[in-house]
Amino acid sequence: MITRRWVRASACGLFVTLAAGLFPAGAAAGEPVAKEAPKVELVLDVSGSMRAQDIDGQTRMSAAKQAFNEVLDAVPEEVRLGIRTLGANYPGPDKNLGCKDTKQLYPVGPLDRTEAKTAVATLAPTGWTPIGPALLGAAEDLKGGDATRRIVLITDGEDTCAPLDPCEVARDIAAQGIHLVIDTLGLVPDAKTRDQLICIAEATGGTYTSVQHTAELSGRVRQLVGRAATPVVNPVATEGAKQCTGAPELKPGLYSDRESFGQHRWYRVSVAPGRELRASVSIGADRAVNNDYGVLLRATTLSGREIVRGQEAGDGRTDLISSGLRYPKAGSADDEEPAETVCLQVSNSFSAPATVKTTPGMPVELTIDVVDGPDEASDVASFGLGRGWWLIGVLVLTGLLAGLVWGWVSRWRIAVWRTN
Repeated sequence: MITRRWVRASACGLFVTLAAGLFPAGAAAGEPVAKEAPKVELVLDVSGSMRAQDIDGQTRMSAAKQAFNEVLDAVPEEVRLGIRTLGANYPGPDKNLGCKDTKQLYPVGPLDRTEAKTAVATLAPTGWTPIGPALLGAAEDLKGGDATRRIVLITDGEDTCAPLDPCEVARDIAAQGIHLVIDTLGLVPDAKTRDQLICIAEATGGTYTSVQHTAELSGRVRQLVGRAATPVVNPVATEGAKQCTGAPELKPGLYSDRESFGQHRWYRVSVAPGRELRASVSIGADRAVNNDYGVLLRATTLSGREIVRGQEAGDGRTDLISSGLRYPKAGSADDEEPAETVCLQVSNSFSAPATVKTTPGMPVELTIDVVDGPDEASDVASFGLGRGWWLIGVLVLTGLLAGLVWGWVSRWRIAVWRTN
């Protein structure tokens, strides 16, 4: 951080000089630290069904190879790319062997385009469709570091290795908090394949695309690989408490958590006088849920008194429901007044059919920001409207005055009518 005072800068100069001698490889103060290169693994289905000849007059396998060659030519230099196959090696009837048939074809790292294309050219449709094991293998391939991670799954059929449900595998990967997104592409998919691929993508915040033509496949995979190179803010994994006491203290930033159906999660934020807390929460319905649901975000004092709340309700199928709140902390003439600890409660009223698994919990994303408070008294937030008893008092007073005025007008009209 660049110091604003020359005296401090002079004092820090000696420290930086000494530090540079002790740690020559480290970045100097004020210089940006280089971010780790994003990682992407393409997972390709090479099962026997890829022999079907229904994509632009060629087999699905040929269309996939053509798309891969175009994608490999367009991969950004900063992306570390790998390729994994499923169903590429074992052609036999033994399910135990067929469901282990997933292998990394090209390791995640700097791309040698010629070598990667040569490896893809050797593939031929062969065996089973072990999507679940392939996703587990791809997640393992991408482990390590803090880079952006993305799996792009390309398949023409649903998993054939139950009971290892690939949708549950995707949820388990998301629950690990490694910020890994899975995008799925279905080649001429049927209804069952489409539903399964949608479930896998939604579990990790990814996307699903139905592909009917080679150009669509090539264009979509290029887009997803390029998206990995776009800088994003990765949420910090946290775990809310059952009550405010002992809850994690959050700084401004983006956080991720998991919350079970009907659960309450607590967090804490420090708000100094003259500052304003702005918080929002989003809960993803990553599985089938019943109608009528809602999300509540409450800010309370340590003693439990509610300060402000934000809530949202819905009915019918949804992927995401969000709510937010603002709390301006009044300024103080006392410069030494300590910051106030605000308790944030995140609750949901989701429920699910008996056949739906409730673990792991649904993904929660919480955004915290603390900014300068409002300067103008005209800002409605500075009056505390919407904060508990203030709003009730204003409404009661408004109703009382309106009633008195209306009563006086009515009596006057009746008196005039009788006189005439």
